Amino acid sequence: MTIEPDSIRFVTRGVTPEEVAAVTAVLTAAIAEAEAAARDARPPAGPDAWARSQRALRTPLTPGPGSWRSFAG
Repeated sequence: MTIEPDSIRFVTRGVTPEEVAAVTAVLTAAIAEAEAAARDARPPAGPDAWARSQRALRTPLTPGPGSWRSFAG
């Protein structure tokens, strides 16, 4: 994206053409960098730490034939 110098409004009086060119160049570079960062942004590979911490530690124990019940005899 290119910024046209006419689309920038300067509130300071007496801005030189060199200053306009410098501001335009800096803003153009900042916008290009932001667009590149947005393009290169990838979603996380897996669940984040918050989602991992919310998982159950193990599956629930279910009593029944062939399953562990208790130490009571």
